[in-house]
Amino acid sequence: MKKLTAVILSAVLAFSVFAVSGCKEKPAETKDQLTKIKEAGKIIIAMEGVWAPWTYHDDSGELVGFDTEVAKAIAAKLGVEAEFVEAGWDALFAGLDSGRYDIVVNGVEKTEERGKQYNFTEAYAYIKTALIVRSDNEDIKTFEDLNGKKTCNSLNSTYMLLAEEYGATVQGVDSLEETLNMVLNGRVDATLNAEVSFFDYMAVYPDAPLKVVALTEEASHVVIPVRKNENTDTLREAISEAIRELREDGTLAAISIKYFGKDITK
Repeated sequence: MKKLTAVILSAVLAFSVFAVSGCKEKPAETKDQLTKIKEAGKIIIAMEGVWAPWTYHDDSGELVGFDTEVAKAIAAKLGVEAEFVEAGWDALFAGLDSGRYDIVVNGVEKTEERGKQYNFTEAYAYIKTALIVRSDNEDIKTFEDLNGKKTCNSLNSTYMLLAEEYGATVQGVDSLEETLNMVLNGRVDATLNAEVSFFDYMAVYPDAPLKVVALTEEASHVVIPVRKNENTDTLREAISEAIRELREDGTLAAISIKYFGKDITK
């Protein structure tokens, strides 16, 4: 009798455990990033803030620039506020990886290597890379001439990687102005940067003894990277749709002409 009672109690207990576990509420599915952004009412956008005319501070200290205005326009299309966070180039991507930032809008060029870690939106601008030297430099005329030379650029930027591909030793810097100053004072032989950024610099410093000696043949696609997982797919698609709408209604072109003097968005 005791044995039978024990068996019955064990069966009841097992059924109770099964019933409780079976009725236990399943955890809610992880919300996608776009949903989280809309619920928060803001999108956190990382950029350097020291790279004119893409993203920089004007005389009043306000964060302005081509990327800054494009990011605000995209946020408006998503129906949220744009919250900007400034950081160095490497820190932009470290913050994106860790989830501290939703997106990076900072003239990021689409490359095969970056594509291994990030998904990209539709391109919102197209640029060529310029090889820049002092006006009196006659040793460097092509990208191939960088072999054995010294250049400077933001660490791990597209420009740094390209210079290294051609055999240059690259010194890391934080801003475009610092980069060009190092070329001017002879601390490095050359630098690589966006053609439009160089011409913007020359518009401010027309007497600077600098020149462009070569340009990449094909234009790079400037995109917005997002983390590579299923929770960011809807965000990437929504941003791409916003970019298409801003291109079609002329907003992208107007912002580009304002900061570059020409349309680099087509």
